[in-house]
Amino acid sequence: MSSAKRTILVTGAASGICKATAERLRGQGHRVIGADLNGADIEADLGTAAGRSHMIERARELAPHGLDAVLAGAGIGNPAMPREIVTVNYFGALATLEGLQPLLARGHKPRAVLIASTAAFLPVDDELVELCLAGDEAAAVARAVANPERAYPTSKHAIARWLRTACIQPQWAGAGILLNAVGPGVIETPMTGDMLRDPHWAETIRQMNPRAVREFGKAEEVAELLDFLLNFEGSQLLGQIIYIDGGNDAVVRGELV
Repeated sequence: MSSAKRTILVTGAASGICKATAERLRGQGHRVIGADLNGADIEADLGTAAGRSHMIERARELAPHGLDAVLAGAGIGNPAMPREIVTVNYFGALATLEGLQPLLARGHKPRAVLIASTAAFLPVDDELVELCLAGDEAAAVARAVANPERAYPTSKHAIARWLRTACIQPQWAGAGILLNAVGPGVIETPMTGDMLRDPHWAETIRQMNPRAVREFGKAEEVAELLDFLLNFEGSQLLGQIIYIDGGNDAVVRGELV
């Protein structure tokens, strides 16, 4: 990895995995522009069209010469919020990457990364997936509200599908922008901390998310991987979803490659 200092925009930077990543990058001397609902350089709600436009406009103002990397990490996991799950996890991430693509095209060895999830292995709502990929946000929201229990895995499945198609297109690989993702398993964050500290809930989560190692992941461990994907020097890594999940992918999907 290069020692050159880069300008990197991180959404979801005020908490969890993305906060740990922003802190790690700043500690290495990179310039990090954080975006989140509150407590960030850019305060914007990526679940709305107005918030997405505001984030992109502020990014242009703060990085007029371009961005070297973008982490589209803002996300919602609360199953009681199916509308927000779809508008942030899929449409917010998509708008972030597509809206900032022109700034990335001006960057040095530009890299774009989104956060997928091992939840994408769970049963999904196929109709919702297709509505997301078709760009029909209103219909996708209505479908998610009607079928909320599958909203989260479906949002992550859909954005992973988008990644695999988009990464090889002229505006991404053709412009030298390498687009990849990480797929975390169960990670200790403020969102999951209380449950993971409760022995009953922790064991229930282990049974629902079988893994090869006993310990749950830490946000700082995912940040280490994200750091690499945002800053690596090579030219051949793109379209990959790297699972950081304690072996959950291997346990659940076995020899599938």
